[in-house]
Amino acid sequence: MANSIYDIGVETLAGEAISMNDYRGKVLLIVNTASKCGMTPQYAGLQALQERWGKGNFAVLGFPCNQFGAQEPGSAAQIGEFCEKNYGVSFPMHAKIDVNGAHSHPLYQWLKAERGGDIEWNFTKFLVDAKGNVVERFGPQAKPEAIAPEIERLLS
Repeated sequence: MANSIYDIGVETLAGEAISMNDYRGKVLLIVNTASKCGMTPQYAGLQALQERWGKGNFAVLGFPCNQFGAQEPGSAAQIGEFCEKNYGVSFPMHAKIDVNGAHSHPLYQWLKAERGGDIEWNFTKFLVDAKGNVVERFGPQAKPEAIAPEIERLLS
């Protein structure tokens, strides 16, 4: 397992391999997403956070996942189109991954080792400080706007 979040490689929704090191120095809100979930409207709140602080040292990072109720069945192109058309998503979206099980992505292996156990559903959120430490894990029901004070605290 990686020693640091910055040692982990990820892939963009467009298929480009990048490193989490590209986000070094930023406060991150990492979210496993789905387009056909009852919590999908949280995209609007996530986008609002990105619009509020994204020009500074903050980013929302979306990781589509089809492991919960098969609620993210689409291709990368379909996911991207859905997010942009329905929610105006401008934050980085990444390739569809598994967050639990034998094929769990190394990023989620690391996040879960830092902040407890398997992911229970879509829209679980991890707040990572600018030094790469997981400072909080929020369950799927936690609305993005409720996380804003924590983000603001980390950015100040």
